[in-house]
Amino acid sequence: MSDLSELAKRHLWMHFTRLGGYAAQEVPVIARGEGCYVYDQHGRRYLDGLSGLFTVQVGHGRAELAEAARAQSETLGYFPVWSFAHEPAVTLAHRIAQYAPGDLNRVFFTPSGGDAVESAIKFARQYWKLQGQPMKHKVISRYLAYHGTSMGALSLTGVPSIKAPFEPLVPGAVKVQTPYRYRCNDCMHLSGCTLRCADDLAMRIEMEGPDTVAAVFMEPVQNTGGAFTPPDGYWARVREICDQYGVLLVSDEVIAAFGRFGEMFGSIRYGYQPDIVTFAKGVTSGYAALGGMIVSDRLAEPFLADTNVFLQGQTFGAHPVSCAVANANLDVFERDDLCGHVRANEGRFKQLIEGLLDIPLVGDVRGDGYFLALELVPDKATRGLFTAEQAEWLLRGYLSPRLYDAGLICRADDRGEPVITLSPPLIAGEEEFAFIESVLRRVLTDASAEFARRS
Repeated sequence: MSDLSELAKRHLWMHFTRLGGYAAQEVPVIARGEGCYVYDQHGRRYLDGLSGLFTVQVGHGRAELAEAARAQSETLGYFPVWSFAHEPAVTLAHRIAQYAPGDLNRVFFTPSGGDAVESAIKFARQYWKLQGQPMKHKVISRYLAYHGTSMGALSLTGVPSIKAPFEPLVPGAVKVQTPYRYRCNDCMHLSGCTLRCADDLAMRIEMEGPDTVAAVFMEPVQNTGGAFTPPDGYWARVREICDQYGVLLVSDEVIAAFGRFGEMFGSIRYGYQPDIVTFAKGVTSGYAALGGMIVSDRLAEPFLADTNVFLQGQTFGAHPVSCAVANANLDVFERDDLCGHVRANEGRFKQLIEGLLDIPLVGDVRGDGYFLALELVPDKATRGLFTAEQAEWLLRGYLSPRLYDAGLICRADDRGEPVITLSPPLIAGEEEFAFIESVLRRVLTDASAEFARRS
């Protein structure tokens, strides 16, 4: 058989990948996983410091999840939930509703997180039409936030570089400030946040007209840009604004749900009540494709009338094998108390990563739970910005290959300012934290010296 790397170069279109970057080098081929580690086709081991893609909560190689998929495939490999139900979906919907905050009791399953966000956009628009307010169609999200790649979800996404090639996008998508205290003009030099980032939401609703705004989409902790955690009072103010103007609050928890922040939902960790939650990734720990949205009883009520139908659906939504895997995944969560494990160990993880602030290139460390980011800067005193050429050299020319060669998979990202994002499996502990810290310390120290030499 031909070499897998060569076959990948010829035939596999990898996602969000510079294909030309592999013209003269091997495509990494990941062959298997075990616990917090994955192995390439040559047998070399890497610590999966990103949980695949913020996804593999219970770790790699869990036989019980594979067995759940096998057993369900033998019983009922596929059937849609278009006017039907099946046991794996019913059981999973019930369990998720039990975990969800408040009266979020109606679960609509999708094949992915992007589909979940798309469904929530469509739901919000149709809901307001059924309420006799057809002009409420606009959706608000935050600058730099990533919500998906379908045209509706991409319109919510606030990352200019991945939006521009596909414009014009869906109209009515409005952006507000991100709680980015490290570079906030209002509070970066103060002792605390002024909550201007939250008040910006009220100003935008006023500017657009409250009778035109359907929903606000926000992550509990924003991923893109580097683990932006909410300042004290932020979510209470956002909830207050949504209530004041009659706007639905959608908590996009595709990353935040299922233990990443030590609770089954990020909104529980940060103490706010959404009207809708979107989820994916950790619900199956990536062992099968599944996402969904959870809707409050109040919002579901108009759709309980005989003639009203939520006009959304996908062939693979609530796939029985995926739902069976998700149920097995939740069994692991409950048996091993993974949320408790995260809460017990997150302090040590952050302590070790914050210790890297003594490296010249590391300007800020932020995040909670098993989700941290290091923002890189050319000058800590001024919090200056890299040029495009400097960022390209640092992230892609220097850091990414050296981190990988050192056996650590993480994300060196410049969709905002350059950051390194860490999101290990929820089973990780002291051994994995220490390895992450040691690799980052060695590579970032060398990078700092090389950057100083080149500057």
